Amino acid sequence: MIRYWFPLGILAIWTVAAITGGWVVDSANQIDLQRILMRPGDLGLMGYDDLGRPILQRIWVGAQVSLLVSFGVVSLSLLIGTAVGLIAGYQGGWLDLILVRVMDVFLAFPGILLAIALAGIMGPGVDNLIIALSAVGWVGFARLTRGQVLSLKQRDHVTAAIALGTPRHLILLRHLLPLLSAPLIVEATFGMAGMVIAEAGLSFLGLGIQPPDASWGSLIRDGASYMLMAPHMVLAPGVAIMLVVLSLNMLGDRLRDRLDHRSS
Repeated sequence: MIRYWFPLGILAIWTVAAITGGWVVDSANQIDLQRILMRPGDLGLMGYDDLGRPILQRIWVGAQVSLLVSFGVVSLSLLIGTAVGLIAGYQGGWLDLILVRVMDVFLAFPGILLAIALAGIMGPGVDNLIIALSAVGWVGFARLTRGQVLSLKQRDHVTAAIALGTPRHLILLRHLLPLLSAPLIVEATFGMAGMVIAEAGLSFLGLGIQPPDASWGSLIRDGASYMLMAPHMVLAPGVAIMLVVLSLNMLGDRLRDRLDHRSS
């Protein structure tokens, strides 16, 4: 149980910060010209940025954006990808062939570049960011689901359900989907880690959250010009991203070891 404490503790802090981020929005955007580029100290645990805004509060607010985007993208991608994978793997034939070709088309393009193109076309904003990242994120869930269904649909209980005339949708929902839950949960955990980085990357490029709202990627972008004078502007949000992504990956590894009985 000890090996779960660190990732769960970091993720709990991330979640609490995201939930309570709305409480500090005003102070996070408050400009104080007397504290411009002030280093961490008694007046500010993580220092101040180029406009005299407290970095701690801005990271706090940025946690809300990071969690909202990553959870929204993974949820939407999981829903779409699982549905496509179930249909393709169970139905087979020409429908499976078409859906696999569609997946191959999406995989032919680097995911982040496709997301950048879509975000640039639709414009900045949380909603457009979630849609752009979901448009490339569902493929991984679809391929995983299809591969699992191709092996699971040959099992005896599924064959028996087909022989008894069980409707197709009930076979998918009651006999196949429960067996897919473990690998999908693990994939979703790793997917959230990837989406935290993707959201930060798009915000760094100016395609995510717009000023004066804060996100971890935009904080790094704003601090990149002051690396020599105020390295804390980059280090603080960078460490936040590192800890969250590391915790999600660690949790995914632990869940994979716990849920994959073949490795035990």
